[in-house]
Amino acid sequence: MSEPTHEHAVPETSSGPIELPEEQQALFREILELLEEKAISFVVAGAFALREHTGICRDTKDLDLFLTPANAALALQHLQEKGFECEVCDPVWLFKAHRDGFFVDLITGMSNATISVEDSWIELAKPASVHGVQTRVLAAEELVASKIFVERRERFDGVDIAHVIYGTRGKLDWERVMRRVGEHWEMLLWALVLFRYCYPAQTHYVPKEVWREMLSRYCDMVSRPDPDAKFRGSLVDDKQFAIDINEWGLENLIQEYRDRRLKSIAATESTP
Repeated sequence: MSEPTHEHAVPETSSGPIELPEEQQALFREILELLEEKAISFVVAGAFALREHTGICRDTKDLDLFLTPANAALALQHLQEKGFECEVCDPVWLFKAHRDGFFVDLITGMSNATISVEDSWIELAKPASVHGVQTRVLAAEELVASKIFVERRERFDGVDIAHVIYGTRGKLDWERVMRRVGEHWEMLLWALVLFRYCYPAQTHYVPKEVWREMLSRYCDMVSRPDPDAKFRGSLVDDKQFAIDINEWGLENLIQEYRDRRLKSIAATESTP
């Protein structure tokens, strides 16, 4: 068996500061200052939010911002006026703007349309300084919720969730986390089991009542399975579970969620 190649190996996690090129920092400052000046409601997410809650530094060429769809459209308009090349990559969740090889991602929800950014995500954000600009970073609760479906073959954010719980010592509004994930609470439970496996001595960072509620609910569902329950694999990874839909005839739930989300966005845009 040949040795695995490390050409595209994932870098080790570290708290060592990442020195971004000055031109990149200047571009990020320009974007943040512009949106603050235009009073566009947004919150910084991605690598900056992860660092805020865990101390982990991660190299990135992207600036990830969470906004509602209406505010994302406004932000894109202002960025275009400043010479950024802009595109709507997916109206369900992603807008992009780039200049000089650096990107800003305007994110309005999860790609599978299960969770959408709401105004409260911005209102509950944590004040912070990002590249010298006073702004807000995503609160730990919403950061956890935003990562529960990033469980794909090419990218897995379960470790980020474990680090957020560990880094905050579990001092989260767990009721809020549960509200954010809603009917997809089993994905949260999966992440909590991973946390418990990695940090057994810190099991108590997740309150006992949270463990009891989720495990009790899970045991109840396992003991009384619903024979009419829909297949949900596509919500986790629509590529790896494509055969289930395309060849085995199981439900295309991700399409249902996306259609519902697009309809909601269209209704919002048509409201005067």
